[in-house]
Amino acid sequence: MTKDATPGTGGCPVAHVTTPDTTGCPVSSRAAAFDPFGEAYQRDPAEALRWARDQEPVFYSPALGYWVVARYDDVKTVLRDNRVFSPSIALERITPTPPEAMEVLHRAGYAMGRTLVNEDEPTHMEKRRLLLEPFTPPQLAQHEEMVRQLTREYVDRFVDSGRVDLVNAMFWEIPLTVALHFLGVPEEDMAKLRRYSVAHTVNNWGRPKPEEQMAVAESVAQFWTFAGEVLEKMRKEPAAEGWMPFTIRAQEQAPEIITESYLHSVMMAVVVAAHETTANAAGNALRLLLENRPVWDEVCADSSLIPNAVEECLRISPSIASWRRIVTEDTTLGGVSLPRGAKLLVVMASANQDPRRFDAPGEVDIRREDASEHLAFGYGSHKCLGKNLARMELQIFLEELSTRLPHMELVPDQEFTYLPNTSFRGPDHVWVQWDPSRNPERTDPGILDRRRPIKLGEPSKKTIFRRARVDSLHRETEDVVRVRLTDVSGQPLPTWAAGAHVEIEHGGLARRYTLCGDRDDKASYEIAVLREPGGRGGSRLIHEQLRVGDDLVIRGPRNNFRIDPAASHYLLVAGGIGITPIIAMADELAAAGRPYEIHYAGRARSDMALLDRLIRDHAPQTTLYPKAEGARLDVEGILVDAPAGTQVYACGPDRLLQALEAASEDWPDDTLRVERFSGTAPTLDPKVEHHFEVELTDSAMTVQVRADQTVLEALRTANVDVQSDCEEGLCGACEIPVLAGDIDHRDSVLTRSERAHGDRMMSCCSRAAGDRLILRI
Repeated sequence: MTKDATPGTGGCPVAHVTTPDTTGCPVSSRAAAFDPFGEAYQRDPAEALRWARDQEPVFYSPALGYWVVARYDDVKTVLRDNRVFSPSIALERITPTPPEAMEVLHRAGYAMGRTLVNEDEPTHMEKRRLLLEPFTPPQLAQHEEMVRQLTREYVDRFVDSGRVDLVNAMFWEIPLTVALHFLGVPEEDMAKLRRYSVAHTVNNWGRPKPEEQMAVAESVAQFWTFAGEVLEKMRKEPAAEGWMPFTIRAQEQAPEIITESYLHSVMMAVVVAAHETTANAAGNALRLLLENRPVWDEVCADSSLIPNAVEECLRISPSIASWRRIVTEDTTLGGVSLPRGAKLLVVMASANQDPRRFDAPGEVDIRREDASEHLAFGYGSHKCLGKNLARMELQIFLEELSTRLPHMELVPDQEFTYLPNTSFRGPDHVWVQWDPSRNPERTDPGILDRRRPIKLGEPSKKTIFRRARVDSLHRETEDVVRVRLTDVSGQPLPTWAAGAHVEIEHGGLARRYTLCGDRDDKASYEIAVLREPGGRGGSRLIHEQLRVGDDLVIRGPRNNFRIDPAASHYLLVAGGIGITPIIAMADELAAAGRPYEIHYAGRARSDMALLDRLIRDHAPQTTLYPKAEGARLDVEGILVDAPAGTQVYACGPDRLLQALEAASEDWPDDTLRVERFSGTAPTLDPKVEHHFEVELTDSAMTVQVRADQTVLEALRTANVDVQSDCEEGLCGACEIPVLAGDIDHRDSVLTRSERAHGDRMMSCCSRAAGDRLILRI
């Protein structure tokens, strides 16, 4: 191979070598042909960059003059590090403005400066902290009724028409009205603002033709002038509600941080940010759901699916396809050397469909548990402030339309077009049609009074579920019933591994039960439930009220009790109903031909669940300890005889697990792995707990955690998204990486070794042992 270019030659900063696919600049013909203004990218950015994710995840585009970043991990790395990858060019015009158009802007005094979007640290976080409060969930909740009322009024206008363009009829105007309401801007001149925001988008991120440049410049100049006029109006009412009056008041307190220039710039930028992104996201979501009819039908049948459906739509079809950064020092990204001054087009739409991060990323799966890990709102300290307002609007739009027009469909053969630009993406029109005579409200007027609670923030995994039917009930013992469940629609159930559990919800109660059936049976799940008279009522409900044919909700499977395949021998210990994960582990080890032994203790053989199957399938490896026969499980004895390289997996009463922990204290770390029946996290007592702070490196902020507050609660109050599920320290969903600080672990998930390592914690229950933790979030 020979050098055929030097950095900077022909406008390309890449020093590369000749390859069979080399065009001279850059490395490959596909990189040379990449056009973000072309039809393929505008139609589907993720698909247009599939080749890049597979072959050249970081490549230089000579046509654009930017490096393009396509993979999830690389995009997240860029968004996380605002020092090396500066956001300062985020609002830079991607197409140079000709002198005559610049003169138009100059005459208007156009001086768009830094805003939260394109400001470097530490200035960015100084402003963000001052201006955060109106974006917190308690403050946003005050806007819900207004959004609901607006949405109802707009749908009323067309619900009986039978055909409408959803973009023009509601998606454009409602988010604009909500944006103005939230900002505290007078709601007149809506049509003018719409024209202005489009011009602003084209001016910064588009490629207007030479003959269009003057018209775009005129609109941008008028927008700038108008923003200044509105700002002056608001100054006359400093106590008014809204984020802009709040910002004006903040300027009085910190004029050195909130400058006059900043106020004018943010007034103009935020109208676009708060309006257009949500409008586009709504159009993208409805198109996506209606193109995937079975998914839309599921949403219509069960509105509790809506929060995660919103996340999945944002993942697959985000309204901000890409953003921009500039490299401040020579660095490496995805194995590619980037010089100082390199400009990056960071394509979140591509990252969100990276198979290295998401399973089957092109499939619309509204039960996808990691859907909210998308990068549609960015990541880190520059993550979109208004993300939860957008989520609220999208949830309400889907609720209203799925309730009132579940039978609507896309008008066939319509062409979906998009405003050509690198970053903002949403269809110009989404035409739908329906038969008004089938509108549900005609026969059930009460349907309009039903409401689903809005989820402010990232949805809990509790919103992700499927409906299952009780296929059979089998009495294992007097106090244990085995339940066989199938999907109500006859679909195959997700694959699971030994140690996995599902959450069952029925009769208003939700409880977790370990899967113990045949892992190769994709048609059904099996659980075994012990009646607990002193419990919280879940087991009694299943024993006394559950019937064959009943429908219930299941969530999962999830697994925090997996078998480590690296062990040379396995010791499986069960006490009572703790046999459920243990028998599944035995099945898995037997199938893999791995050495194992089972020790199973219970009151009497007649009380020991799954005993017949255990003897049938694992008799040579099994030792039973029925207390009624005088048999006693000698914990120390079974450990003494275990060969080197043994791992112990145990599930049962606390006294059994505590005995195993004491007996294995001198064994290598992580030898013992246990699953408990209930969480060990205590209720917070402010008289006992202490206040501490957590520094968030990726979000560039510090959050105070009160004595009566969990870390999870404190982070959500600060508008930081954290996934969670059980919030009892049992499931592991709320795990957060820890970079520094001593942790007071209170979960039932981490092993002894994992706790000693001190690099992660469960934010729902664990706390700081000292005054400070540094978290990577």
